Amino acid sequence: MTSSPAPAGARTAAQALAWMHTARFLTTAPTLEFLPESAIPEVAFVGRSNAGKSTCINTLAQQKRLAFASKTPGRTQSINLFSLGKQGITDAVLADLPGYGYAAVPKQDKARWQQVMANYLVTRPNLRGVVLLVDPRQGVTELDEILLEVIRPRVEQGLKFLVLLTKADKLTRSEGAKALSIARLQAGGGEVKLFSALRKQGVEETALLLWNWTHAENP
Repeated sequence: MTSSPAPAGARTAAQALAWMHTARFLTTAPTLEFLPESAIPEVAFVGRSNAGKSTCINTLAQQKRLAFASKTPGRTQSINLFSLGKQGITDAVLADLPGYGYAAVPKQDKARWQQVMANYLVTRPNLRGVVLLVDPRQGVTELDEILLEVIRPRVEQGLKFLVLLTKADKLTRSEGAKALSIARLQAGGGEVKLFSALRKQGVEETALLLWNWTHAENP
C-alpha cells in the first residue's frame, strides 16, 4: 500500500519536527508597543492557566525549558516570542501568551492582561494562526468562548485556528472521542486535535500543521 503524495509546499512530519526544534527565544513584551514590528508569519498559543501550554510548546520544540511555566499560574503576564528557522534565518515566530482565568490573580491585573491579549489577537498584522489549548476534562470554558468570539472575525477572513485538547493521556479512548466531538461543535470551524506530551500524541500532526500555516504561498 503506497501513501498519497504530500500537498505542494508541505513537508514530512519529520522535517516539520526538525524545523520546530530550531525554536529559540526572541524577545518578551509586557504590552503591545514592545512587540517588534514584523512581516514574518506568527502563530499565537493561548489558553487557560494549567491547560498545558508551556508543556505543549516545549514538546513541539523538543526542548525542556524553551517556554517557562511559572510556579504561580497566571503570574507571568508578558508575550514571549520564539523564532523558528535555520541559524541566521527566521521564517516564523511563535507567540506564547500568558494563561488566563487563574483565580489568585488580582482583578485589575486580569482585566489589563485580557485587554492586551484581545488587542494582540485583533490587531497583530502578521498573525497567521491561533492555537487554543484546552484541558478536555474541563472542556471549552466561558473564557475560552470569549476568546473564540474575539478572533471569529479574523477566522472568517482566513486566520487559521486549532484547538488542542491537551493531557489526552488522561482520557480513555471513548472519553477522547467524546471530547473531540464536543470541541468540534464549539470550535467554530477551527480544527481540533487530541494532544499528549507524555505519549507524543498529536505532536507530528501539529508540527506539520504549523509549518503549513506559516509557509502558505497565499496567506
